[in-house]
Amino acid sequence: APSNPAIQAAIDLTAGAAGGTACVLTGQPFDTMKVKMQTFPDLYRGLTDCCLRTYSQVGFRGFYKGTSPALIANIAENSVLFMCYGFCQQVVRKVVGLDRQAKLSDLQNAAAGSFASAFAALVLCPTELVKCRLQTMYEMETSGKIAASQNTVWSVVKEIFRKDGPLGFYHGLSSTLLREVPGYFFFFGGYELSRSFFASGRSKDELGPIPLMLSGGFGGICLWLAVYPVDCIKSRIQVLSMTGKQTGLIRTFLSIVKNEGGYRLSESRLYDVSFVQPKTCLSGVHYVGILKLGLREGITALYSGLKPTMIRAFPANGALFLAYEYSRKLMMSQLEAC
Repeated sequence: APSNPAIQAAIDLTAGAAGGTACVLTGQPFDTMKVKMQTFPDLYRGLTDCCLRTYSQVGFRGFYKGTSPALIANIAENSVLFMCYGFCQQVVRKVVGLDRQAKLSDLQNAAAGSFASAFAALVLCPTELVKCRLQTMYEMETSGKIAASQNTVWSVVKEIFRKDGPLGFYHGLSSTLLREVPGYFFFFGGYELSRSFFASGRSKDELGPIPLMLSGGFGGICLWLAVYPVDCIKSRIQVLSMTGKQTGLIRTFLSIVKNEGGYRLSESRLYDVSFVQPKTCLSGVHYVGILKLGLREGITALYSGLKPTMIRAFPANGALFLAYEYSRKLMMSQLEAC
């Protein structure tokens, strides 16, 4: 490793940018489906329905809405993430009393990744806000929540700035932090555990592209399974704050659980008392049964769009780590050759 921390930071930053680019180019259509299904769970019957309707409404380009802010978001996030990951690894080494060159355990790497993600969230939140709004602009306009407008990055940025000023770009910051910090513990933990499994005693640096991609994919799945409901709340806050009425983290969570549950209840099973025993419509037991069903149906709304996220997680995060590890290795070898 380079003795100069600034050179090491520049290498990590550049490799992180390469990883972020690979991640977006691989997984953008699935990310668009995820955000649409999270924000409007009652509009689509599932992933296939969401894909077909998006294609019929806005064509193939509908799948790539928000790609430019997604690229900026991922390049910014992963540059900062991997640069800070290098710094946080050194902090962890100091805390546990290890030498600067010592290898960290999988758990220690996971902790370093978790710390690093807090810094990455600060650059990710504004760009992800613009991306999410662009991805759901069609649904927001057709549902009458906002007036029809230009669907460009610049028009969304101007509107945020006009309505809320610079702090408007940080709608959903608390939910972003709540997703990133625990999420990246599982992300880096899953990635490092998987690499250890494939290395089976050898050096992790000797792993080929297939084990690296599989390890990255496994890390991505660990992340999303751990924090998906928080991501759903974040998407709601960032998209629905366009109307100027969206509440914070706790209230958004409660409104999803209550309103989505109430909606599904009134749509399908309000008069179906067969799921409650005893079958006395006026009994307190029946009322409690309805409340429980509403809560259960509301909780499922927090997992809207999980399928496209899981499908995207493997190739996108596999591509991210493959690009990161190989570009980092290339730059390190070039530096040593000088």
